[in-house]
Amino acid sequence: MDRSGKKRGAHSYVLPSRPRIRSYASIAGQKEASGPLGHTFDETFTDDTLGQKSWERAEAKMLERAVDLALSKAKVYADGVDVFLGGDLLNQIVSSGYTARQLGIPFLGLYGACSTMAESLLLGAMLIDGGFADTALCATCSHFSTAERQYRFPLELGNQRTPTAQWTVTGAGATLLGRKSPLPLCIESVTIGSVWDLKQTDANNMGAAMAPAAYDTLCALFRDTRTKPEDYDLIVTGDLGRLGHQIVSDFFARDGLPLGERYTDCGLLLYDIESQDMHCGGSGCGCSASVLCGYLLRGMREGKWNRIIFAPTGALLSPTSSWQGESIPGVCHAVAITAEGV
Repeated sequence: MDRSGKKRGAHSYVLPSRPRIRSYASIAGQKEASGPLGHTFDETFTDDTLGQKSWERAEAKMLERAVDLALSKAKVYADGVDVFLGGDLLNQIVSSGYTARQLGIPFLGLYGACSTMAESLLLGAMLIDGGFADTALCATCSHFSTAERQYRFPLELGNQRTPTAQWTVTGAGATLLGRKSPLPLCIESVTIGSVWDLKQTDANNMGAAMAPAAYDTLCALFRDTRTKPEDYDLIVTGDLGRLGHQIVSDFFARDGLPLGERYTDCGLLLYDIESQDMHCGGSGCGCSASVLCGYLLRGMREGKWNRIIFAPTGALLSPTSSWQGESIPGVCHAVAITAEGV
């Protein structure tokens, strides 16, 4: 029995206090800066090592920088934040752990693969709405070179990429949530996804593996909150790329609920897929994080959209599971964001 009156259906929760987005920041690498959203990032860099001794250290440095920027924009010091929720793609989420080590903020490490940005936002918003925190820092990152080394092949081999492959984004995003904010952006509801697995085993075809989870979560959001696609100005999945986006579109068209032009994907937005030779588009935790904390929230502040669904997807595999022939489960979490008074 739901005594709070906040739960809707099996997956969703409305947040009456509407936790506010106090600030946000995005960092991106050279390839991302060369794409159509390059002008929306707070900072970009040309050296993918960021002056560090390894790509892994560079990834942690990138996340630290995104967090520092978000805090400085809100004029908040680390000791003024109640909880830091973060994760990444690396084993034992080391980039986030090392960033938390520098901050000294109470830390909740998360692993939702590429869905981690939404996972951190929904948990941070629920903590604030429930009265357990006044401020929550939500952040994630990814790096092309660290992901390739861990999940696929050493870059030195120069392996060819399959047509369904996606490019892991070198980028990071951080958002500070609070009870009050000068910004008009707030979180109205969240939807926690279930894990779906249609027995896809190709680690170079993440879009097909994650698309069923995105479809299921979006269906749950519409059903639980009694809304429909046209109630939102924009519906954005994350990391499905060209193939996964088409699969989700086909699923909804089959149901008689065509999403139309209001539906897009962070993996499609970030790059010029043809001219930059991105095959099926972008992926990685930093894909949806950098797009949200750059392009999407900026667009909402400027009045381009008033109500959006942000629904990144994650492939829950590991190198070991792939070597053992396991299939690739997928998950998707969704956050409904509203611009009030724009």
